[in-house]
Amino acid sequence: MIDPQGTAYDLTGPDDAPVVVLIHGLGLTRAVWQWLTPDLARFRILTYDLIGHGETAPPQGQPTLRDLAAQLAALLDHLDIDRAALVGFSLGGMVARRFAQDYPQRTTALAILHSAYRRTPEAQAAIEARVAQAETSGPAATVEAALERWYTDAARASRSDLMDLTRQWVLANDPQVYPRLYRILANGVDEVSAPQPPITAPTLVLTADEDHGNSPEMSVAIATEIPRARLVILKGLRHMALAEDPPAVNRPVRDFLTEVLK
Repeated sequence: MIDPQGTAYDLTGPDDAPVVVLIHGLGLTRAVWQWLTPDLARFRILTYDLIGHGETAPPQGQPTLRDLAAQLAALLDHLDIDRAALVGFSLGGMVARRFAQDYPQRTTALAILHSAYRRTPEAQAAIEARVAQAETSGPAATVEAALERWYTDAARASRSDLMDLTRQWVLANDPQVYPRLYRILANGVDEVSAPQPPITAPTLVLTADEDHGNSPEMSVAIATEIPRARLVILKGLRHMALAEDPPAVNRPVRDFLTEVLK
């Protein structure tokens, strides 16, 4: 389905169940949630493609993180959904936090997965360099290094199918559009760090101990700023734990949502 703003989406699950929105990361599509949605079958699940991703229309000019939050608000309006829980992965975790700041009355809960906080100068320089690479040569310039950051050595050696699928998702991005979205990931973090007023929705913050770009220290910082937030650090996994080891991610997300969405 595609809404009047050009956003591609899928809405499944019981009509009367609490709504859970799944927000994917940079360079991916709503298909990345294929491993989680079966474990959330009791909820009304909304997945969609961010601006400039998958089947959704490209942006006009340089989009902002607030534009991505507004995209979700417009989609919820189109579907007559007043309130929802948000599960955001990576860039999607930034979108979820921006949405919770801009539309607190519409946010019932947050699960922030593998998402960034303020970076060190060295880390910021590294991501800016990747944006510059993408601007020059498109997603092909960064995808192999991304696979190294996203998956463990064991997964890259044994799961060629998963590597091929992930590579296919990233390489499908428009080379002219991809860097504009990458720039949001690089430069939008300050918007959602130390939010004022603080986010008050029940929140789960999750990352993995080998996800160095979205590190345990970052997740601790995010959780510290949100009252009563829960923190989960997965062992022996990297950025794409949701695809490499789905049960490790699905279990805490499902248990959290089941508890808070009564």
